[in-house]
Amino acid sequence: MMVGTEKPNKLSTTEIISKGSFVAAIITVPTLASFFGVWQVSDNLLYGAVAGLIVNFVAIGFSFKIVRKLLVKKQDKGTELN
Repeated sequence: MMVGTEKPNKLSTTEIISKGSFVAAIITVPTLASFFGVWQVSDNLLYGAVAGLIVNFVAIGFSFKIVRKLLVKKQDKGTELN
């Protein structure tokens, strides 16, 4: 046991649910918008599905960057995991 160390702050259930919902919205909204938009314009379900799949992977890539910048808690310099 280490003397003088404090327990790190844990995320509450509400914070986990709200941050997870935010990330899900970042991924889902552009995917569905592109799917329905291409489907309505081209009147071809396959084109819509392919466009939605491409936008989905792009949105996942952007969501990793957004999560890393906005939602991850910074660790103190005094922790032993640094």
